[in-house]
Amino acid sequence: MQTPSTIRLFGFRLSGHSHRVELFLSLLGLAYEFIAVDLPGNEQKSAQMLALNPRGQVPVIVDGDVSLYDSTAILVYLAKRYGNHAWLPEDALGAARVQQFLSLASGEVLEGPARARLITLFQAPLDHALAKNKAHALLSLLEGHLSNSAFLIGQQPSIADIACYSYIAHAPEGGVSLAEYAHVQAWIARIEALPKFLAMPASPHAA
Repeated sequence: MQTPSTIRLFGFRLSGHSHRVELFLSLLGLAYEFIAVDLPGNEQKSAQMLALNPRGQVPVIVDGDVSLYDSTAILVYLAKRYGNHAWLPEDALGAARVQQFLSLASGEVLEGPARARLITLFQAPLDHALAKNKAHALLSLLEGHLSNSAFLIGQQPSIADIACYSYIAHAPEGGVSLAEYAHVQAWIARIEALPKFLAMPASPHAA
């Protein structure tokens, strides 16, 4: 485990992708500077940001001479460089199980609760009914999985939990109720009880 100089995090505070990274930085106790990027103003497409991420998205971190984008890739980097093996197991099966949920975060989580929230908060021209249906399918899957597991890959948190937490916890902002998912709610509470937990701000635009 190394001790870094201050990491710079370019992000948007209402972005679950940015929050994944900021939450993990906080949980690891790492010093970082948050540099707000104006997504509604399209600042992520500016020349400065495209130099850091040619995909024109946040988050991006700069850690010394390392510049890295994509939220799940950043979680892997931080876990390997500054975390312990609990966050990203070294054994083949443990690492594969984490990867399953990183894929879920980039797939079903994005297409379900993240997209539903994007529609209600930012008026994205997408199918809200479809996004909510996908969100409930995801939540039903996780409800069964978490019925006998405290965290997504066992009894302690990993970057799998960090990758999935933000958009699921804020699913109600997208019109997706968590009321029927007691195990998911308990999982959210366990993450929020972790030392140095950092909440994502509730959107002022939420109903």
